[in-house]
Amino acid sequence: FRLRPLNSTEKQDGRKVCCVVHEDEGVIEMQYGDSSKRFTFDSVFSASSSQRRIYDVTTAPLVQSVLEGFNGTVFAYGQTGAGKVSCFSSRSSL
Repeated sequence: FRLRPLNSTEKQDGRKVCCVVHEDEGVIEMQYGDSSKRFTFDSVFSASSSQRRIYDVTTAPLVQSVLEGFNGTVFAYGQTGAGKVSCFSSRSSL
């Protein structure tokens, strides 16, 4: 799970980030006023995480397995405009 930064429209509207990323725990914490709910994932990344770190944690082991003869798939899932294409196609960021 990767938390994206607010876009310019969201900032202009005065919206605030409602999630806290706990990368070391693999947890995303959703905050709703005075309450919160925690969700656990295999890996989580903040908006400031580098493409290299995300690749190293999520995809490099899969690539190594493919080179050893196993099948592998990287599946990008998320809301339209959430940055899936830029996450997987931005060669200059690697």
